[in-house]
Amino acid sequence: MSTLEEWTAAVVAELDLAGAVDGGTRDLVLDLARDVAHGVARPAAPLTAFLLGLAAGRADDPAGAARALADRVSALAAAWPAGDPAG
Repeated sequence: MSTLEEWTAAVVAELDLAGAVDGGTRDLVLDLARDVAHGVARPAAPLTAFLLGLAAGRADDPAGAARALADRVSALAAAWPAGDPAG
């Protein structure tokens, strides 16, 4: 098990989110963070991941909504005007 997998399992247990995060969800969030970090600014990546979690958590099907929401935000990041990579 990688450090990332161990950390994710520990946080899932700590926050009582058993069954809420799988490898697909992990990769979705990491891909979104990469897109935002490269297309907008590095400091925007963790904040965006948090906002995605809030929005997905409000949906009737959080896991299903996360994909559509992440796709929308990734497209927004791709279209974002180039700026200061430090934020």
